[in-house]
Amino acid sequence: MVAEKLWHKNYPEGVPHEINPDRYENVTEVIENSFGTFANRPAFTCMDTTLTYKQIDELSASFGAYLQKNLALKPGDAIAIMMPNLLQYPVALFGAMRAGLTIVNTNPLYTPREMEHQFNDAGVKAVIILENFASNLQEIVSKTNVKHIITTAVGDMHGFPKKLIVNFVVKYLKKMVPAYQLPNRIRFTDALRAGGRLKLNKHRAKLTDVAMLQYTGGTTGVSKGAMLTHRNVASNMEMISAWMYAENGQLEEGKEVVITALPLYHIFAFTVNCLTMVKHGGHSIMITNPRDMDAFIKELNKYPFNLMTGVNTLFNGLLNQPTFKDIDFSNLKITVGGGMAVQQVVADHWKEVTGSDLSEGYGLTEASPVITINPLDGSGKIGSIGLPVPSTDVRIVDEEGNEVPLGERGEIIAAGPQVMKGYLNRPEATADVIKDGWLYTGDIGIMDEDGYIKIVDRKKDMILVSGFNVYPNEVEEVVVAHPGVLEVAAIGVPNDKSGEAVKVFVVKKDANLTEESLREFCAERLTGYKKPRFYEFRDDLPKSNVGKILRRLLKEENN
Repeated sequence: MVAEKLWHKNYPEGVPHEINPDRYENVTEVIENSFGTFANRPAFTCMDTTLTYKQIDELSASFGAYLQKNLALKPGDAIAIMMPNLLQYPVALFGAMRAGLTIVNTNPLYTPREMEHQFNDAGVKAVIILENFASNLQEIVSKTNVKHIITTAVGDMHGFPKKLIVNFVVKYLKKMVPAYQLPNRIRFTDALRAGGRLKLNKHRAKLTDVAMLQYTGGTTGVSKGAMLTHRNVASNMEMISAWMYAENGQLEEGKEVVITALPLYHIFAFTVNCLTMVKHGGHSIMITNPRDMDAFIKELNKYPFNLMTGVNTLFNGLLNQPTFKDIDFSNLKITVGGGMAVQQVVADHWKEVTGSDLSEGYGLTEASPVITINPLDGSGKIGSIGLPVPSTDVRIVDEEGNEVPLGERGEIIAAGPQVMKGYLNRPEATADVIKDGWLYTGDIGIMDEDGYIKIVDRKKDMILVSGFNVYPNEVEEVVVAHPGVLEVAAIGVPNDKSGEAVKVFVVKKDANLTEESLREFCAERLTGYKKPRFYEFRDDLPKSNVGKILRRLLKEENN
């Protein structure tokens, strides 16, 4: 038993102080239990097509068997899943997990350069990718160890004739599938058909086995694979479950409908919306393109949803749509914001329009991800990131690692069974963030007398764009590669829509360098949210006495 903590007295009634991190043999056991318990209940719905738990069970078993038998992939081999929220995602995810493979969630919007780094770093042997992005893969696959490529089309999980119609419209009318040549690629539907004739050999992963490599920039800007074990992920599922499904909690087993607008490759949605909701028989309404607000709102009107997760920019965007207020919110029990700070004005407006409290949580990829969350009954403190979840310890420390008095600022550090094993092949980077079992977040916070934590500053250089981490080093590395650039510094500046946006300060090498040419250069090499939105040319950049560019001074000028 861990000692009583300051924040325990403020836990919602029924929420335990601890969870059992060894309750399950592995994450797969949790998922397969749900396949049996909730067999006839709807599991995932996307574009009006629904798959039950039984169907997900059967389809994922077929896909897993194909990976094992036809592709000869072995337990521990890395497979990248690269698609937005589509029904193919849970089928591929659970099939790969049941076959014992290590999951590498990959943003489908990654540029070829970003894909190449991640696939090589993770040692990816197989990729399942939405064909809309296959042309990017074509550019770099020969530079990787990828042996097998499985492509899927948007409409593949829909019945006849909808499947044909959707795929035809996407490819030929909307022209959303650039031409590509991947001669040995396998169609997802063919893999399912072939796997349906095979038997899955269920792999019994150990709790210490790596379940997934979730990539994060870290404070250095170099993309690193956080090794999340089955114990890490299962523990965080238990923590979230304890908070949401307490004995007197607001959510009920096998009855809840959750709106899944954040992409499932994002660690927040992956653990909360996908894994934890499946654990409890939840029905997930998958939103493929939440930026299409009109279509998004039409989906919200179709289902009596009980739970919604998102980021501040998503909630704010919905609130600014005239038709949003006309939705029936009478069934909405819980709204959880993560990924970036929830603004007070947005939380207040959300409560006013929906009647639901917008509860903020906090986490890191390195913690699977949830570390803290506000009580979901509205009793928390707006503007705080809440209380540490069960079996999680949080301290506020000074630069020497000594705990500071309540109310004083310091670095937030956390310990618990959800903290990653480390970064893949990067022991030094791991040692920088995990010290004596404590995860040093780099975020500066204050803990009050009730155990609530408030972030007062973030990792000094990290930029948070719509809930996604952007690391200045990566942006600068791309910009400075332009032959007309001498020096560059990247910072985040406030932005009403995305929280922050990337701004670069450039010293020219070529006097004829234009903003337009730089924009085009970056567009080819950086994912959308990483692309600089603002450009400023300068004669020089502020530097320290050893020549280090001082981003801090640029931020002070621009915030």
